[in-house]
Amino acid sequence: MAPKAMRLAGAVLAAALAGLSLPALAQVEVRMWTLLSGGDGARMRALVERFNASQREVRVVSTTLKWGEPFYTKLITSSVVGAGPDLATVHLSRIVNLAGGGVLRPIAPFELSGADLSDTDFYPRQWKKSVYEGRIYAVPIDLHPLVLYYNKTLVGRAGLLDAEGELKPIEGIDSLTNAFRAVRQATGRPGMTMESSQSSYAVWRLWISMLAQQGVPLIRDGKFAYGAAGEASLARIAGWFQQGYAQSGLDYAASTSQFMGGNAGFMINGVWEVPEVVRATRQGTLGFDYGIVPLPKMYGNASVWADSHAFAIPANEGNPMPPAKVKAVMRFIAFVSKNSFGWAEGGHVVAYKPVAESEQARSLMPNALYAGVADHVVYDPDAWYMGAAGPLQAMASKFLPAALSSQLTPKEALGMFETEAARLLRKRPPRY
Repeated sequence: MAPKAMRLAGAVLAAALAGLSLPALAQVEVRMWTLLSGGDGARMRALVERFNASQREVRVVSTTLKWGEPFYTKLITSSVVGAGPDLATVHLSRIVNLAGGGVLRPIAPFELSGADLSDTDFYPRQWKKSVYEGRIYAVPIDLHPLVLYYNKTLVGRAGLLDAEGELKPIEGIDSLTNAFRAVRQATGRPGMTMESSQSSYAVWRLWISMLAQQGVPLIRDGKFAYGAAGEASLARIAGWFQQGYAQSGLDYAASTSQFMGGNAGFMINGVWEVPEVVRATRQGTLGFDYGIVPLPKMYGNASVWADSHAFAIPANEGNPMPPAKVKAVMRFIAFVSKNSFGWAEGGHVVAYKPVAESEQARSLMPNALYAGVADHVVYDPDAWYMGAAGPLQAMASKFLPAALSSQLTPKEALGMFETEAARLLRKRPPRY
């Protein structure tokens, strides 16, 4: 063919190809279920949006479900029938239940490393809690412990602040009780507030902390083992309410409102309330200066209850996840881990060490006031019936608050709790 003819043929071919729409690579969609609401929900949505905007290969679609048992019931049933999401946010305290029950799919080491993640990137305590029977079932996001908030105005009137305007050290259960009493006597307002209505979880979290500080196990060899220490600890908490240092019967919203309204000297709550006190301070609506310290050392050590949010992959029985989808899921998990400073602004201690140990995170206030708490956290004991909104917590929240309102004595409350919970300790772990 003559050169001119070849050039003409080439031009015709190029024009023809230009008119064709070559198929683009298919975008992988990752469906995520989350129980995160409020400020945490907003922060996770922001991370999803940032991830989706950062690339075009993967798109995460997030659905928020009701916190607690409704979420876990739906996750369990959907995964068992192979219709669950591709990814879920769970509590590490539920890993024994979810992994042991066949609800979650293990994450292989090569899948983790393929996303440029390693077990050494995370704090050992959180990573250990993510492993069940030697296999990885979750990637930790954070750590959220109990802390002690205080109103500097009320606490200052009680003489509990030092020359710098910070809370004087409180050590020992008697010292903590005396601090609550001092605020009540000096101001006429409650010395402390915490949720205390029936179905409240705060008393369980505080009680678990007190047992751990005494080195007393909750359960040993399939039986409750807290004994006299457990009864005495619950009696101490109940005494704060019975002596008028705290108001009984408040649900979560009422107890936090009592502190935020300037009507309680101290508040025992989780770090998840940090964003609210920060927001109110910035807007000038808080009405007082606040401080935060780790939960005081009441007994022999500084142990404190905590839980962690984590990412996990549902097993979806009979519907295994294709490798390309696994890679997409892990890519999103890695993105959140490496961009988790915003999560720290929600009050949490992030689990990804390169972020947690960055200068930016170390200097973040008020988080820096309780950063050391990560060295002392304790989770619910490992058992299928334990964990966030799990059956044992539900039973405890049914009976333990009654001791705070004097409806039951501490001995009666624990006796009724043990009687109802005994069947759980005897029951074989379920395989869903």
